[in-house]
Amino acid sequence: MNQPWPIKERDPSPTEWRRDFRVFWFAQGSSMMGDQLKEFAIPLIAVSVLHVTATELGMLSAAQWVPFLVLALPLGVIIDRYRRRRLLVLSETGRGLLIVGLVVAAALNALAFPLLLVAVVVLGALTVIYEVGYQSAIPSLVPRDALGSANAKIQATVAAGEIGGLGLGGLILQLLGTTATLIVNAAAYLVSAAALLMMRAEEPAPVTTRRHFLVELRQGVRHVTRDPYLRANVGFSALYNPFAQWVVILLMIYAVHGLGLEAGQIGIVFSIGAAGALAGAAVASRLATRLRTGTILVLCAAVECGALLLIPVVDAAWPPALMIAALAVIMAANGAGTAISNVFLITIRQLRTPDHLLGRVNATMRTITYGTIPLGALAGGFVGDALGPRLGIAVGAILCLLTVLWVCLSPLRGIRHLDDLAV
Repeated sequence: MNQPWPIKERDPSPTEWRRDFRVFWFAQGSSMMGDQLKEFAIPLIAVSVLHVTATELGMLSAAQWVPFLVLALPLGVIIDRYRRRRLLVLSETGRGLLIVGLVVAAALNALAFPLLLVAVVVLGALTVIYEVGYQSAIPSLVPRDALGSANAKIQATVAAGEIGGLGLGGLILQLLGTTATLIVNAAAYLVSAAALLMMRAEEPAPVTTRRHFLVELRQGVRHVTRDPYLRANVGFSALYNPFAQWVVILLMIYAVHGLGLEAGQIGIVFSIGAAGALAGAAVASRLATRLRTGTILVLCAAVECGALLLIPVVDAAWPPALMIAALAVIMAANGAGTAISNVFLITIRQLRTPDHLLGRVNATMRTITYGTIPLGALAGGFVGDALGPRLGIAVGAILCLLTVLWVCLSPLRGIRHLDDLAV
C-alpha cells in the first residue's frame, strides 16, 4: 500500500527539530495574539461602536464558526494532500490582509455591521485552514514521545497570547480606538506568516498518486467514529464549546450594559482569566505524572463549567474593583480547566491517529466541535434578548454542565495514562 507521506531517510537531530519547533512555537504565539485581539476587539467594537443587539452579536459570533461546519472536512483532505506549512503561511497572510481591509474601512468611517459580518465569515474560513493545519503539523516536527510536552507549550502560548492580546486589545481600544486595535491585530498575523517562512527543515511533499476526494474524506470520518476515545473526545468539546460561547457573548453585553465596565476593565478581566489558562497549561505535564488522566479530565470539566455558574452572581451594586476581581477569578478558574483539558484532548487525538490521517481527523473533529459553536452563539443571543444577559448567562452555564456528565459516562474517565493510548 502506498504511503500518503514519504518515509524520511533519517530522523532530524534534536538540535534540528528543537530549533524548528521553537520557530513554529513563536509563530503560533504571534497567531494566538492575533486571534485574541480579534476575538476581543471585534465583539466589543460591535457592542460599543456599532451598538448591536444581543441577537446581532450572536449572529456575528456564529458567523466566524460557520466555516468550520461547512469547510473543515474538505479542507482536511486538502491539508493531507499539500505541504501543511505553506497552507499555514497562506492562512496567516490572508487574515492579516483582511484585517488591513477593515482598518481602511474604519479609517474611512465605512465600518458597518454587514461589512463586519462578511469579514468575520472570511476570517473564519482562513482560520479553519490554520486550526486544522497547525495541529496536523506538530507531529511531523517533534518526536512522538515529545508530543505531550509540545502540546503543553502550545497551550501555554495560547494562554500567554490571551493575556497579552486581551489586555492589549482592551487598552488600545479604550485609548487609541478601533483603527489602532485592528492594525496591531493585522501585524500579529503577518509576523506569524514571516516566522513560518523562516523554518529550515524542508517539509516532505505528499506522494502524487491518484486519489479520490470523497474516499479520503470518509477515511478521516471513519477513523473518528470507530475509535471510542476519539468519539468521547469529540463529545467533550462539542458539548462544552457552544454553551461556553453562549456565556461569553452575553458576558460582553452584561459587562458593558449591566455592570458598566469599560473596554480596558473588561480586557483586564479576560487577561487575568487567561493567566489561569497559562498556569493550567504549565502544570498539565506534571499533573499527568501524579493523577490518572481520566480523573484529570473529569475535574477539568467540573471546574470549566462550574466557574461559569458564578458569573451571574456578580452584581452592579458591587464596587468596580470587586466586580473586576470576581470576574477575573471566575475566568481564571475556567481558563485553567480549559487549558489542561485541551492539552490532554489534543494529545489523545494525535496519539490515536496515524500521521497521514491527521489532517482529516482534525478536520472531522473541528467540524463537529466548532460546528456546534454557531448554534450556541445564536441560541445565547436569542435567550439574552428574551431573558436579559444575566439570566441568559445562568441558563447557558447550567446547560454547560452536560459536559461533566458526558465525561463521567465516557471512556475518557477510565484512561490511566496517555501512553496507554498510543497506536
